[in-house]
Amino acid sequence: NADEDQLAAFIGVVVKDTEDLWGEVFRQNDMTYVPPKVVLFTGRTQSGCGVADASSGPFYCPNDQKVYIDLSFYEQLRRQFGAPGDFAQAYVIAHEIGHHVQNLTGVLPEFNRQRSSMSQDQQNAYSVRVELQADCYAGVWANFAKQQNYLEQGDVEEAINAANAIGDDTLTRGQVTERNYTHGSSEQRMRWLKRGMTTG
Repeated sequence: NADEDQLAAFIGVVVKDTEDLWGEVFRQNDMTYVPPKVVLFTGRTQSGCGVADASSGPFYCPNDQKVYIDLSFYEQLRRQFGAPGDFAQAYVIAHEIGHHVQNLTGVLPEFNRQRSSMSQDQQNAYSVRVELQADCYAGVWANFAKQQNYLEQGDVEEAINAANAIGDDTLTRGQVTERNYTHGSSEQRMRWLKRGMTTG
């Protein structure tokens, strides 16, 4: 499929850019950045965290240090969530790579270690923080992309629109209470993405 080939090539470019950024950030902090593997699939595939299918959406698996992206998700992002554009797609990738950065810096392992001693409400609250940090890291990558003159007119708006579209309150149409959020509200997701974009 030509569309999928084009999308896979685009994802490859974004992943390479994240490697340039995080490689430099880690170097500046006397650390070594080991990039994640990115697995593109359609339908379903096996991951180190279990079976991945279209219903899981893009995700990062710390067990095998891989980012899993179902190519059909981007169609869903465009059609169902009303968040079209290549930079909306890039934001999603940069967010998942952000989870890999969290894994390497110890944030994810610590959260997963403490999870079993937390109530469901506490798990949800910490999950939101982890997700918002990954949004901020996606913004840091967008700031880097801007410095490299990779951005086109409207790119920033596409990413912010995507963050808005996948907030817990928007996805659930307000049917879920805030204590049950796992990724953050649309307002929070946009705010933390913008924070990373403006501060780098």
